[in-house]
Amino acid sequence: MEDEKNMTKLAQFERMGGRDSLIKINKVFYDKVYQHAWLKEYFIKIPQQHIEDQQIDFMQKVLGGNNVYVGKTPPATHNHMFIPDELFNIRKQLLIEAFEETQADAILIEKWLALDESFRRLIVNKSPNECSPRFTTDPILNFPKPLLKK
Repeated sequence: MEDEKNMTKLAQFERMGGRDSLIKINKVFYDKVYQHAWLKEYFIKIPQQHIEDQQIDFMQKVLGGNNVYVGKTPPATHNHMFIPDELFNIRKQLLIEAFEETQADAILIEKWLALDESFRRLIVNKSPNECSPRFTTDPILNFPKPLLKK
């Protein structure tokens, strides 16, 4: 077995499950997101398969796989969305559930969660005033937390 330090990034990526693993995780994860009362509001106009494909390509790139990603960086993609810490934490919990349900590789989970946390300070806002529209005609996406049904 190759020593981890001597492995190429691509070999490390494949050892963590490669693209197939990302496909499985993102399917389970976005099924949860699109069913979540609050998170789904941010995705109403975006086909689930499109967002899954983008996330798979992005994670493949940043985890050492072949770079086929052609989208924007996470801060540029989310700058028109009011994302408070609570919403970010809900998303993180759904991602952890997806890792568990797909029996994802422990190293993959560690790297993915570290990457996600590195973006927290760039996409989480304290106020909608910190957001900026992508285009002058675009609204700031800001959805109130749904009330829990009793």
